Amino acid sequence: MNAGPPEPADPADAADPAPDEDAADAWRIFRGDGRPRSPDLPPVPPWRRLGGPAAAGGGPRPYRIDPAHVDVVNAALQLRRPLLVTGRPGTGKTSLAHALAHELSLGQVLHWPVNSRSNLPEALYRYDAIGRLREATLARETGRARSEPDIGAFLRLGPVGTALVAAGRPRVLLVDELDKGDVDLPNDLLTVFEEGSFEIPELARLPEDQSEVRVLTADPGRATVPVTRGQVHCTEFPVVVITSNGERDFPPAFLRRCLRLELPDPDAAALREIVEAHLGVGAMAGAEDVLAEFLERRTHRELATDQLLNAVFLRKGGVDLDAHRLLESVLHNLGGTV
Repeated sequence: MNAGPPEPADPADAADPAPDEDAADAWRIFRGDGRPRSPDLPPVPPWRRLGGPAAAGGGPRPYRIDPAHVDVVNAALQLRRPLLVTGRPGTGKTSLAHALAHELSLGQVLHWPVNSRSNLPEALYRYDAIGRLREATLARETGRARSEPDIGAFLRLGPVGTALVAAGRPRVLLVDELDKGDVDLPNDLLTVFEEGSFEIPELARLPEDQSEVRVLTADPGRATVPVTRGQVHCTEFPVVVITSNGERDFPPAFLRRCLRLELPDPDAAALREIVEAHLGVGAMAGAEDVLAEFLERRTHRELATDQLLNAVFLRKGGVDLDAHRLLESVLHNLGGTV
């Protein structure tokens, strides 16, 4: 019996990778050919897992710090002074705050990322007056309530305000990249850090029978703390870590009240330790050339340590970093000049 002419090949079948496809190409789950697929996504790098350091598996990663720098940190703790940490991106400034909170069992870090629009009042507290007015209006219209809504439900302390709440143990406050803020911001912080207190005028004006109000904090969920007569005053000065990329100088009065810690770029030995802390012992095997390339480029470019982590992670996953100038993309210059 004549089987007839063969049926035309399905273009979709032709686009499927061959069974003997080169393994070096297997990491490319996006093909750029317009065909929908449902591939398994690759494992997430340990330092990119959501949910905080503990989500990376087994708790926070070890933090590598020079013994001399450890002494500066301890001096700041003894003196109850803010620690001003400077250094280039990727030297571990932000990680230091998390390492302190972890080793001293001081809870979750209170993080205030500073930008050009940041101001101290919003870091202390925010009051949603419009939201409270709307709630009161709606309650009167529906006859659900005869009194004003609880003001505490519309007032939330910011990271700095939460750090100044009276507690048995201090909190770690990370003021991240202060040099990106307004020129007056460092001086605005001086009074708060010196006195360890601030006032919430909206609560201070309440009648005596409402002298204590529970307000929301910057902690996750709906955690609240009592505030009496609008006064927030810490009993234990918070552990303050202020980071700066050195983009501008700070006023002498501010510097006098801080202890300064300059974190240098890690050398080859330190970089190996950092890589193994994140990717496991022996992670540098087969990636020494990547480290050498990183160090050579860092002599005349601005690079960050996590760029090395990215490159080694890809190499360990079987990625050809030389293909299509991929290494150039991973180790790109951070200084603005390509």
